[in-house]
Amino acid sequence: MRKIALSFVFLCIMVTSLSAEELCKITVIDAQNGWPVPLVELKTTNNIRFYSDNAGVIAFDLPEMMGTLTWFSIEGHGYGVEPDGFGFRGVRVTPDAGKELIVKVNRKLPAKRLGRITGAGLFAESQRFGDDTDWKDQGIVGCDSVQNAVHHGKMYWLWGDTKLARYPLGLFDMLGATTDQKPITSFEPPLKLVYDYLTDENNHPRIVADMPGSGPTWLNAFISLPDRTGRQRLCATYTKIINQLSPYEMGLCVWNEETENLEQFKVLWEMSEDSPTPPVLPEGHVVRWSDERGHPWILFGDPFPRLKCHATFEAWSNPEAWTFLEPQKKVKTLDGENSINPHRGSMAWNEYRKKWVTVFTQFGGDSSILGELWYAEADSPFGSWKDAVKVVTHNNYSFYNPRLHPEFTAEKSPILLFEATYTATFADHAIPTPRHDYNQILYRLDLNDPKLIGD
Repeated sequence: MRKIALSFVFLCIMVTSLSAEELCKITVIDAQNGWPVPLVELKTTNNIRFYSDNAGVIAFDLPEMMGTLTWFSIEGHGYGVEPDGFGFRGVRVTPDAGKELIVKVNRKLPAKRLGRITGAGLFAESQRFGDDTDWKDQGIVGCDSVQNAVHHGKMYWLWGDTKLARYPLGLFDMLGATTDQKPITSFEPPLKLVYDYLTDENNHPRIVADMPGSGPTWLNAFISLPDRTGRQRLCATYTKIINQLSPYEMGLCVWNEETENLEQFKVLWEMSEDSPTPPVLPEGHVVRWSDERGHPWILFGDPFPRLKCHATFEAWSNPEAWTFLEPQKKVKTLDGENSINPHRGSMAWNEYRKKWVTVFTQFGGDSSILGELWYAEADSPFGSWKDAVKVVTHNNYSFYNPRLHPEFTAEKSPILLFEATYTATFADHAIPTPRHDYNQILYRLDLNDPKLIGD
Protein backbone atom coordinates (compact mmCIF):
# COMPACT_ATOMS: atom_id res chain seq x y z
CA MET A 1 0.00 0.00 0.00
CA ARG A 2 2.85 2.34 0.90
CA LYS A 3 4.52 1.58 -2.47
CA ILE A 4 1.28 2.42 -4.30
CA ALA A 5 0.99 5.75 -2.41
CA LEU A 6 4.61 6.66 -3.16
CA SER A 7 4.15 5.73 -6.80
CA PHE A 8 1.06 7.96 -6.97
CA VAL A 9 2.96 10.90 -5.45
CA PHE A 10 5.85 10.33 -7.88
CA LEU A 11 3.40 10.20 -10.79
CA CYS A 12 1.80 13.48 -9.69
CA ILE A 13 5.21 15.13 -9.51
CA MET A 14 6.09 13.82 -12.98
CA VAL A 15 2.78 15.01 -14.43
CA THR A 16 3.24 18.46 -12.88
CA SER A 17 6.80 18.66 -14.22
CA LEU A 18 5.82 17.52 -17.70
CA SER A 19 2.83 19.84 -17.91
CA ALA A 20 5.07 22.78 -17.02
CA GLU A 21 7.54 21.79 -19.72
CA GLU A 22 4.77 21.51 -22.29
CA LEU A 23 3.53 25.09 -21.91
CA CYS A 24 3.44 27.50 -24.82
CA LYS A 25 5.00 30.87 -23.99
CA ILE A 26 3.11 33.85 -25.42
CA THR A 27 4.69 37.29 -24.92
CA VAL A 28 2.65 40.42 -25.60
CA ILE A 29 4.73 43.38 -26.76
CA ASP A 30 4.17 46.98 -27.80
CA ALA A 31 4.60 47.10 -31.58
CA GLN A 32 6.03 50.61 -31.33
CA ASN A 33 8.89 50.06 -28.85
CA GLY A 34 9.08 46.30 -28.27
CA TRP A 35 8.34 46.61 -24.55
CA PRO A 36 6.36 43.83 -22.84
CA VAL A 37 2.78 44.88 -22.15
CA PRO A 38 1.18 43.72 -18.88
CA LEU A 39 -2.56 43.32 -18.40
CA VAL A 40 -3.56 42.26 -21.89
CA GLU A 41 -6.35 39.70 -22.14
CA LEU A 42 -6.28 36.96 -24.76
CA LYS A 43 -9.61 35.13 -24.98
CA THR A 44 -10.35 31.96 -26.94
CA THR A 45 -13.56 31.44 -28.90
CA ASN A 46 -14.86 29.30 -26.02
CA ASN A 47 -14.26 32.14 -23.53
CA ILE A 48 -11.11 30.94 -21.76
CA ARG A 49 -9.18 34.03 -20.70
CA PHE A 50 -5.44 34.55 -20.22
CA TYR A 51 -3.73 37.68 -18.91
CA SER A 52 -0.17 38.88 -19.45
CA ASP A 53 1.88 39.44 -16.29
CA ASN A 54 4.43 42.19 -15.58
CA ALA A 55 6.82 40.58 -18.07
CA GLY A 56 4.09 40.56 -20.73
CA VAL A 57 4.04 36.75 -20.55
CA ILE A 58 1.16 34.32 -20.77
CA ALA A 59 1.68 30.62 -19.97
CA PHE A 60 -0.74 28.96 -22.39
CA ASP A 61 -1.69 25.52 -21.10
CA LEU A 62 -4.78 24.29 -22.96
CA PRO A 63 -3.98 20.76 -24.21
CA GLU A 64 -7.00 20.75 -26.54
CA MET A 65 -5.63 23.70 -28.49
CA MET A 66 -1.97 22.76 -28.68
CA GLY A 67 -1.00 22.44 -32.33
CA THR A 68 -4.33 23.94 -33.38
CA LEU A 69 -4.84 27.22 -35.20
CA THR A 70 -6.42 29.33 -32.46
CA TRP A 71 -8.15 32.71 -32.44
CA PHE A 72 -7.53 35.01 -29.49
CA SER A 73 -9.70 38.09 -29.00
CA ILE A 74 -7.60 40.92 -27.52
CA GLU A 75 -8.65 43.37 -24.80
CA GLY A 76 -5.76 45.57 -23.73
CA HIS A 77 -7.37 48.68 -22.16
CA GLY A 78 -5.72 51.11 -24.56
CA TYR A 79 -3.62 48.48 -26.35
CA GLY A 80 -4.97 46.38 -29.20
CA VAL A 81 -5.08 45.53 -32.89
CA GLU A 82 -7.10 46.75 -35.83
CA PRO A 83 -10.42 44.99 -36.53
CA ASP A 84 -10.74 42.46 -39.31
CA GLY A 85 -13.44 42.56 -41.97
CA PHE A 86 -16.07 41.34 -39.51
CA GLY A 87 -15.07 43.80 -36.80
CA PHE A 88 -13.27 41.22 -34.62
CA ARG A 89 -10.10 42.40 -32.89
CA GLY A 90 -7.62 39.63 -32.28
CA VAL A 91 -4.90 37.37 -33.62
CA ARG A 92 -4.76 33.84 -35.03
CA VAL A 93 -1.76 31.74 -33.98
CA THR A 94 -0.87 28.09 -33.45
CA PRO A 95 0.29 27.42 -29.87
CA ASP A 96 2.37 24.33 -29.27
CA ALA A 97 4.31 22.72 -26.43
CA GLY A 98 7.68 24.35 -25.93
CA LYS A 99 6.90 27.01 -28.51
CA GLU A 100 7.35 30.78 -28.03
CA LEU A 101 4.96 33.19 -29.71
CA ILE A 102 4.98 36.97 -29.93
CA VAL A 103 1.75 38.96 -30.06
CA LYS A 104 2.18 42.61 -31.05
CA VAL A 105 -0.33 45.23 -29.92
CA ASN A 106 -0.60 48.91 -30.76
CA ARG A 107 -0.76 51.57 -28.03
CA LYS A 108 -3.65 53.93 -28.77
CA LEU A 109 -3.05 56.66 -26.17
CA PRO A 110 0.05 58.51 -24.88
CA ALA A 111 0.54 56.79 -21.50
CA LYS A 112 2.65 53.62 -21.47
CA ARG A 113 1.65 50.85 -19.03
CA LEU A 114 4.70 49.83 -16.99
CA GLY A 115 3.03 47.24 -14.80
CA ARG A 116 1.35 46.32 -11.57
CA ILE A 117 3.02 47.48 -8.34
CA THR A 118 0.84 45.78 -5.72
CA GLY A 119 -0.78 42.39 -5.24
CA ALA A 120 0.33 38.81 -5.83
CA GLY A 121 1.54 36.95 -8.89
CA LEU A 122 3.18 39.91 -10.61
CA PHE A 123 5.38 37.42 -12.49
CA ALA A 124 3.24 34.30 -12.05
CA GLU A 125 3.15 33.49 -15.77
CA SER A 126 6.85 34.02 -16.52
CA GLN A 127 7.87 32.11 -13.38
CA ARG A 128 6.22 29.00 -14.82
CA PHE A 129 9.05 29.05 -17.38
CA GLY A 130 11.75 29.53 -14.72
CA ASP A 131 12.09 33.27 -15.37
CA ASP A 132 11.98 36.15 -12.84
CA THR A 133 12.60 33.76 -9.96
CA ASP A 134 14.15 36.62 -7.94
CA TRP A 135 10.66 38.06 -7.44
CA LYS A 136 8.95 37.08 -4.17
CA ASP A 137 5.35 37.95 -3.32
CA GLN A 138 4.65 39.30 0.16
CA GLY A 139 1.18 38.04 1.06
CA ILE A 140 -0.87 40.93 -0.36
CA VAL A 141 -3.36 40.10 -3.10
CA GLY A 142 -5.09 43.48 -3.47
CA CYS A 143 -5.12 46.98 -2.05
CA ASP A 144 -6.97 50.20 -2.67
CA SER A 145 -5.82 53.77 -3.32
CA VAL A 146 -2.37 54.96 -2.29
CA GLN A 147 -1.09 57.89 -0.23
CA ASN A 148 2.59 58.90 -0.14
CA ALA A 149 4.81 61.21 1.91
CA VAL A 150 8.57 61.66 2.15
CA HIS A 151 9.62 61.54 5.81
CA HIS A 152 13.12 61.29 7.30
CA GLY A 153 14.58 60.49 3.89
CA LYS A 154 12.20 57.61 3.11
CA MET A 155 9.09 57.30 1.00
CA TYR A 156 6.14 56.27 3.21
CA TRP A 157 3.26 54.41 1.56
CA LEU A 158 -0.30 53.93 2.80
CA TRP A 159 -3.04 51.90 1.12
CA GLY A 160 -6.73 51.59 1.88
CA ASP A 161 -8.73 48.37 2.24
CA THR A 162 -6.37 45.47 1.61
CA LYS A 163 -7.07 41.88 0.48
CA LEU A 164 -5.04 38.99 1.88
CA ALA A 165 -4.67 35.40 0.73
CA ARG A 166 -5.71 33.86 4.03
CA TYR A 167 -9.35 35.10 4.35
CA PRO A 168 -11.96 37.12 2.37
CA LEU A 169 -11.83 39.90 4.99
CA GLY A 170 -8.42 41.57 4.94
CA LEU A 171 -7.04 44.79 6.45
CA PHE A 172 -9.34 47.79 6.78
CA ASP A 173 -7.32 50.35 8.77
CA MET A 174 -4.58 51.17 6.26
CA LEU A 175 -1.60 49.08 5.23
CA GLY A 176 1.83 50.74 5.52
CA ALA A 177 5.28 50.39 3.98
CA THR A 178 8.45 52.32 3.20
CA THR A 179 10.87 52.45 0.27
CA ASP A 180 13.71 54.62 -0.93
CA GLN A 181 12.60 57.98 -2.31
CA LYS A 182 13.43 56.68 -5.79
CA PRO A 183 12.34 53.04 -5.51
CA ILE A 184 12.67 52.08 -9.17
CA THR A 185 15.75 52.55 -11.34
CA SER A 186 14.27 51.77 -14.75
CA PHE A 187 11.17 53.30 -16.26
CA GLU A 188 10.65 50.46 -18.72
CA PRO A 189 8.93 47.12 -18.11
CA PRO A 190 9.24 44.58 -16.60
CA LEU A 191 8.58 46.50 -13.39
CA LYS A 192 9.68 45.31 -9.93
CA LEU A 193 8.91 47.61 -7.00
CA VAL A 194 9.76 46.05 -3.61
CA TYR A 195 8.20 47.46 -0.41
CA ASP A 196 9.41 47.19 3.17
CA TYR A 197 6.01 46.50 4.71
CA LEU A 198 5.34 47.36 8.34
CA THR A 199 4.70 43.98 9.92
CA ASP A 200 3.34 42.35 13.07
CA GLU A 201 5.04 39.84 15.41
CA ASN A 202 4.43 37.10 12.83
CA ASN A 203 6.09 39.16 10.09
CA HIS A 204 2.76 39.70 8.34
CA PRO A 205 1.91 43.12 6.87
CA ARG A 206 -0.22 44.98 9.44
CA ILE A 207 -2.55 47.95 9.83
CA VAL A 208 -1.08 51.31 10.86
CA ALA A 209 -4.15 53.52 11.52
CA ASP A 210 -6.49 51.84 14.00
CA MET A 211 -8.56 54.90 14.95
CA PRO A 212 -11.21 54.57 17.71
CA GLY A 213 -14.66 53.55 16.52
CA SER A 214 -16.20 50.80 14.42
CA GLY A 215 -15.74 50.41 10.70
CA PRO A 216 -12.78 50.93 8.37
CA THR A 217 -10.36 53.85 8.64
CA TRP A 218 -9.39 55.68 5.46
CA LEU A 219 -6.55 58.21 5.32
CA ASN A 220 -5.63 60.95 2.89
CA ALA A 221 -3.73 64.25 2.74
CA PHE A 222 -0.55 62.48 3.91
CA ILE A 223 2.32 64.93 4.56
CA SER A 224 5.45 65.45 6.67
CA LEU A 225 5.64 68.91 8.29
CA PRO A 226 8.00 70.67 10.72
CA ASP A 227 6.67 71.85 14.08
CA ARG A 228 7.91 74.97 15.88
CA THR A 229 10.83 73.02 17.36
CA GLY A 230 11.97 71.85 13.91
CA ARG A 231 10.80 68.27 14.47
CA GLN A 232 9.24 66.61 11.41
CA ARG A 233 5.73 65.27 12.05
CA LEU A 234 4.04 62.80 9.73
CA CYS A 235 0.35 63.75 9.44
CA ALA A 236 -2.87 62.73 7.71
CA THR A 237 -6.63 63.26 7.69
CA TYR A 238 -8.64 60.21 8.80
CA THR A 239 -12.20 59.18 8.01
CA LYS A 240 -14.22 56.52 9.81
CA ILE A 241 -16.61 54.61 7.55
CA ILE A 242 -19.93 52.82 7.98
CA ASN A 243 -22.12 51.09 5.38
CA GLN A 244 -19.15 50.59 3.06
CA LEU A 245 -18.82 54.18 1.78
CA SER A 246 -20.45 56.53 4.33
CA PRO A 247 -18.25 58.69 6.61
CA TYR A 248 -19.41 59.28 10.19
CA GLU A 249 -16.31 60.89 11.72
CA MET A 250 -13.30 62.80 10.39
CA GLY A 251 -10.23 64.23 12.04
CA LEU A 252 -6.46 64.55 12.09
CA CYS A 253 -3.90 61.90 13.03
CA VAL A 254 -0.15 61.95 13.65
CA TRP A 255 2.59 59.32 13.30
CA ASN A 256 4.04 57.84 16.50
CA GLU A 257 7.72 57.23 15.72
CA GLU A 258 8.08 54.65 18.51
CA THR A 259 5.08 52.44 17.71
CA GLU A 260 5.13 53.20 13.97
CA ASN A 261 1.41 53.86 13.91
CA LEU A 262 -0.79 56.82 13.10
CA GLU A 263 -2.73 57.94 16.18
CA GLN A 264 -5.79 60.12 16.58
CA PHE A 265 -4.81 63.76 17.16
CA LYS A 266 -8.02 65.76 16.83
CA VAL A 267 -11.67 65.03 15.91
CA LEU A 268 -12.95 67.71 13.51
CA TRP A 269 -16.39 66.41 12.55
CA GLU A 270 -18.93 63.86 13.80
CA MET A 271 -22.09 63.05 11.90
CA SER A 272 -25.24 64.35 13.62
CA GLU A 273 -28.65 65.78 12.80
CA ASP A 274 -27.15 69.26 12.94
CA SER A 275 -24.11 68.26 10.86
CA PRO A 276 -25.11 65.43 8.49
CA THR A 277 -22.29 66.00 5.96
CA PRO A 278 -18.59 66.65 6.59
CA PRO A 279 -17.09 70.11 6.08
CA VAL A 280 -14.16 70.88 3.79
CA LEU A 281 -11.06 69.37 5.40
CA PRO A 282 -7.53 68.60 4.21
CA GLU A 283 -7.98 65.93 1.52
CA GLY A 284 -6.47 64.35 -1.55
CA HIS A 285 -2.76 64.41 -2.36
CA VAL A 286 -0.83 67.24 -0.77
CA VAL A 287 1.22 69.64 -2.90
CA ARG A 288 3.87 72.11 -1.74
CA TRP A 289 3.76 75.62 -3.19
CA SER A 290 5.57 78.91 -2.49
CA ASP A 291 3.85 82.26 -2.98
CA GLU A 292 5.37 85.30 -4.68
CA ARG A 293 7.18 86.23 -1.45
CA GLY A 294 8.71 82.77 -1.16
CA HIS A 295 6.55 81.68 1.79
CA PRO A 296 5.90 77.89 1.76
CA TRP A 297 2.33 76.60 1.71
CA ILE A 298 0.65 73.23 1.36
CA LEU A 299 -2.33 72.76 -0.93
CA PHE A 300 -5.05 70.16 -0.48
CA GLY A 301 -7.28 69.05 -3.32
CA ASP A 302 -8.46 66.14 -5.39
CA PRO A 303 -7.22 67.07 -7.92
CA PHE A 304 -7.44 70.88 -7.66
CA PRO A 305 -6.91 72.89 -4.44
CA ARG A 306 -9.84 73.36 -2.07
CA LEU A 307 -7.84 74.35 0.99
CA LYS A 308 -4.40 75.76 1.79
CA CYS A 309 -2.36 76.53 4.90
CA HIS A 310 1.20 77.44 5.80
CA ALA A 311 3.59 74.49 5.63
CA THR A 312 3.89 73.96 9.40
CA PHE A 313 2.47 71.42 11.79
CA GLU A 314 0.82 74.18 13.83
CA ALA A 315 -1.01 75.63 10.81
CA TRP A 316 -2.05 72.17 9.60
CA SER A 317 -3.53 71.28 12.99
CA ASN A 318 -5.44 74.57 13.44
CA PRO A 319 -8.59 74.96 11.28
CA GLU A 320 -8.57 78.69 11.97
CA ALA A 321 -5.32 78.90 9.98
CA TRP A 322 -6.85 77.32 6.88
CA THR A 323 -7.86 79.23 3.76
CA PHE A 324 -10.65 77.75 1.68
CA LEU A 325 -10.56 77.83 -2.11
CA GLU A 326 -12.96 77.23 -4.98
CA PRO A 327 -11.52 74.56 -7.30
CA GLN A 328 -11.98 74.57 -11.05
CA LYS A 329 -15.00 72.48 -12.00
CA LYS A 330 -14.24 71.45 -15.61
CA VAL A 331 -11.22 71.33 -17.91
CA LYS A 332 -11.33 72.14 -21.63
CA THR A 333 -9.84 69.56 -23.97
CA LEU A 334 -6.86 70.38 -26.18
CA ASP A 335 -9.04 70.40 -29.29
CA GLY A 336 -11.47 72.78 -27.58
CA GLU A 337 -14.45 70.59 -28.38
CA ASN A 338 -15.30 69.28 -24.90
CA SER A 339 -15.06 70.03 -21.17
CA ILE A 340 -14.02 67.20 -18.88
CA ASN A 341 -15.51 66.72 -15.41
CA PRO A 342 -12.65 65.66 -13.06
CA HIS A 343 -13.39 63.03 -10.46
CA ARG A 344 -10.15 62.66 -8.50
CA GLY A 345 -6.49 63.06 -9.29
CA SER A 346 -3.10 64.49 -8.47
CA MET A 347 -1.07 67.53 -9.51
CA ALA A 348 2.57 68.65 -9.29
CA TRP A 349 5.01 71.26 -10.56
CA ASN A 350 6.95 69.94 -13.56
CA GLU A 351 10.34 71.47 -14.20
CA TYR A 352 10.62 70.03 -17.69
CA ARG A 353 7.38 71.63 -18.89
CA LYS A 354 7.75 74.69 -16.61
CA LYS A 355 4.08 74.13 -15.84
CA TRP A 356 1.85 72.67 -13.20
CA VAL A 357 0.64 69.30 -14.46
CA THR A 358 -2.19 67.02 -13.43
CA VAL A 359 -3.57 63.57 -14.19
CA PHE A 360 -7.17 62.98 -13.17
CA THR A 361 -9.98 60.46 -13.66
CA GLN A 362 -12.93 61.64 -15.70
CA PHE A 363 -16.35 61.27 -14.16
CA GLY A 364 -18.60 59.70 -16.77
CA GLY A 365 -16.14 58.74 -19.48
CA ASP A 366 -17.10 57.14 -22.79
CA SER A 367 -15.77 53.65 -22.02
CA SER A 368 -16.31 53.59 -18.25
CA ILE A 369 -17.77 55.87 -15.62
CA LEU A 370 -14.40 56.03 -13.80
CA GLY A 371 -11.99 54.41 -16.27
CA GLU A 372 -10.56 57.24 -18.38
CA LEU A 373 -7.65 59.44 -17.28
CA TRP A 374 -6.69 62.84 -18.63
CA TYR A 375 -3.58 65.03 -18.53
CA ALA A 376 -3.73 68.84 -18.31
CA GLU A 377 -1.48 71.82 -17.53
CA ALA A 378 -1.67 75.24 -15.88
CA ASP A 379 0.64 78.15 -15.10
CA SER A 380 -0.59 78.14 -11.49
CA PRO A 381 -1.82 75.35 -9.20
CA PHE A 382 -5.04 77.36 -8.91
CA GLY A 383 -5.64 77.25 -12.67
CA SER A 384 -6.78 77.82 -15.14
CA TRP A 385 -6.27 74.18 -16.10
CA LYS A 386 -6.64 73.58 -19.82
CA ASP A 387 -5.64 71.56 -22.90
CA ALA A 388 -6.75 68.22 -21.45
CA VAL A 389 -5.62 65.12 -23.36
CA LYS A 390 -6.90 61.60 -22.73
CA VAL A 391 -3.91 59.42 -21.77
CA VAL A 392 -5.42 56.19 -20.38
CA THR A 393 -8.66 54.34 -21.10
CA HIS A 394 -10.38 51.21 -19.82
CA ASN A 395 -13.18 49.22 -21.38
CA ASN A 396 -15.87 48.99 -18.70
CA TYR A 397 -13.36 49.02 -15.85
CA SER A 398 -12.48 51.61 -13.18
CA PHE A 399 -9.09 53.27 -12.78
CA TYR A 400 -9.56 55.77 -9.98
CA ASN A 401 -7.63 57.94 -7.51
CA PRO A 402 -4.49 58.54 -9.62
CA ARG A 403 -1.29 59.62 -7.86
CA LEU A 404 1.60 61.38 -9.61
CA HIS A 405 5.14 60.36 -8.67
CA PRO A 406 7.39 63.28 -9.70
CA GLU A 407 9.84 62.31 -6.94
CA PHE A 408 10.71 59.06 -8.75
CA THR A 409 12.44 60.81 -11.65
CA ALA A 410 15.17 63.43 -12.06
CA GLU A 411 14.01 67.03 -11.65
CA LYS A 412 14.15 67.98 -15.34
CA SER A 413 13.14 64.60 -16.71
CA PRO A 414 10.41 64.54 -19.39
CA ILE A 415 9.10 61.31 -17.82
CA LEU A 416 6.05 61.63 -15.58
CA LEU A 417 4.96 58.54 -13.63
CA PHE A 418 1.55 57.93 -12.09
CA GLU A 419 -0.43 55.07 -10.60
CA ALA A 420 -4.12 54.43 -9.94
CA THR A 421 -6.41 51.69 -8.67
CA TYR A 422 -7.55 49.15 -11.26
CA THR A 423 -10.86 47.62 -10.14
CA ALA A 424 -14.17 46.28 -11.40
CA THR A 425 -15.90 48.37 -8.70
CA PHE A 426 -18.30 50.97 -10.17
CA ALA A 427 -18.11 49.37 -13.64
CA ASP A 428 -21.15 47.82 -15.32
CA HIS A 429 -21.04 44.12 -14.34
CA ALA A 430 -17.38 43.88 -15.29
CA ILE A 431 -15.62 40.53 -14.92
CA PRO A 432 -12.82 41.08 -12.33
CA THR A 433 -9.42 40.49 -13.90
CA PRO A 434 -7.65 37.64 -12.06
CA ARG A 435 -4.67 38.82 -9.98
CA HIS A 436 -4.85 42.38 -11.31
CA ASP A 437 -8.23 43.46 -9.91
CA TYR A 438 -8.17 45.89 -6.97
CA ASN A 439 -4.50 46.76 -7.35
CA GLN A 440 -2.24 49.63 -8.32
CA ILE A 441 -0.84 49.93 -11.84
CA LEU A 442 1.97 52.31 -12.80
CA TYR A 443 2.02 54.26 -16.07
CA ARG A 444 4.61 56.42 -17.79
CA LEU A 445 3.83 59.62 -19.67
CA ASP A 446 6.52 61.22 -21.85
CA LEU A 447 5.96 64.97 -21.65
CA ASN A 448 7.85 65.58 -24.90
CA ASP A 449 5.10 63.72 -26.76
CA PRO A 450 3.65 66.16 -29.33
CA LYS A 451 0.16 64.83 -28.57
CA LEU A 452 0.30 66.46 -25.12
CA ILE A 453 1.55 69.92 -26.06
CA GLY A 454 -0.96 72.64 -26.69
CA ASP A 455 1.28 75.71 -26.83
